[in-house]
Order: sequence, then structure tokens, then C-alpha cells
Amino acid sequence: MKTEFIRQISEGISLEKCNELYVVRVAHSLGSAVVALQGAQLLSWQPTGAQQNVLWLSEIEPFCQGNAIRGGVPICYPWFGSVKSPSHGTARIREWALSHYEMDAEYAYLEFSLYDEQNIIEAKIEMVFSEECHLIFTHYAQQEAQAALHSYFNVADIQQTEVQGLAHECFDSLTKQFVQVPSPRKISENIDCIYNAEQSDNRIIDQANQRTIQIKHIDASDIVLWNPWHKATSAMSETGYQTMLCVETARINRKLQSGESFEVIFKLA
Repeated sequence: MKTEFIRQISEGISLEKCNELYVVRVAHSLGSAVVALQGAQLLSWQPTGAQQNVLWLSEIEPFCQGNAIRGGVPICYPWFGSVKSPSHGTARIREWALSHYEMDAEYAYLEFSLYDEQNIIEAKIEMVFSEECHLIFTHYAQQEAQAALHSYFNVADIQQTEVQGLAHECFDSLTKQFVQVPSPRKISENIDCIYNAEQSDNRIIDQANQRTIQIKHIDASDIVLWNPWHKATSAMSETGYQTMLCVETARINRKLQSGESFEVIFKLA
């Protein structure tokens, strides 16, 4: 990701520009992170000592204003899927504000807020970077809403990857029916499944990278597992699916009421 330095916000936190988009970069003794102001989208998180980024970002992403960014952790809000236009809501293509930040020896903290036309807050996301990455999303608008933290995880080879801790039943969004599936689950085709989040801890076994990514979903109602396989996908190369896997933390079937939050924590085991 080629960036242009704009200014220093504080020690360890800077503002940069990547093509048309502004990004906030965090440099901490425990690791690094990059967040786009468009969508308050976490693009990168790499703890110190990790050989690869924990998150996947498309190598052909153009970083254009008003276009959803392919990779990292997009925020799908205030709806999920294609029930309205644009798909997955407006929040990921709107500009968020860096409303608070802190940095000390133990962690870096960023807070991003989304405001409406009257400058009233609609939502916020808090990001805490330490030896783990902790994301907390809060919905403030009065009407109920759906939301998802659409996490793209970076793996070396999708065919040598499995996800542990998922249930044996899910709703297959491709066939529009509930199906019985194996657990642990391996990916060998286009998959788009919504699981009940009763089992709230997952592990991605990334065998080719010889690492495990632990994921904890907090106050979620759903977990979405997605990989497009060979299906043509915008801002993704023909082979991009081979190194990514989405395990998403979501509130789809149990909508968020005003003031409610849900969270995800992920780290390398």
C-alpha cells in the first residue's frame, strides 16, 4: 500500500493518504495497524513478531472515494446484504471521524464516529490494539439496524485452511436453505453461509503459514463464513480467493437496538 504522509496526529499515530483515501496509521511497540477514514475500515493489523499480516487486503484495491474497499474489516451497516442499495449499507462508503485516540505502553486505542447530516452520531467503532485486536461497534440511531464486522483474514493457501468451532448447521445464502455441514469446515468451493453465533469462538488453522488465528465473537447473533472461490468479485484478482477467508461477526437475525454494541477479538495463537 503506497501512501503519502500528511501529518503527525500524535506520537505513534499519523495521517496519510492512499490514492484518494485518507488513512490513519498506528505504529506501536506491540504492532502496527492502518485504518481508512472511509468506512472506519481496519485495513491492516500485524502484531510485532508476526511474519504476515493477520488481515487480507486485495492487491488490486484502487482506494477510490465512494467505492467499498475490498479487504480488512469493512463495517456493513445499517443493513446486511443486498436487501437495499448499496449492498451491505452505506457506512462503508461514508467518511467517519477520528473522534478519540490514546496510546500508552500497553495498547493503542482509536475511536471512529459516524455522524448524520445534522451532526448527530449514528454509530461508532472502537479499536484496541495490543497483543490482540479488539473491535467494539455501537449503534446509536433510533431505528433498529443490522451490522457486521466483515473480517477478511489472510491465509497462505485456502486449500490448506480449516475453521474450527462452527456449528453443524448453517443457512446457505447461495441455495437459500438451511443445510447440514461438517465441522471443522474446510473450503473447496464458493461458500456463503450464516451460522448461529451460539458457539462464539472460532479458530482458523492456517496450515501453510503454520499459524492459528483465534476469533471471539461477543454479543453477536450470527457468524458468516465466506469465500467466493472462482466467482468473479469486484476489486479482487482471479486468484485472490486463494489467500483470504472471511469469518464475520454479525447482528443480522437479531437487530441492534439504539445503544447496543457487539464485538470481536482476534489474535494469533
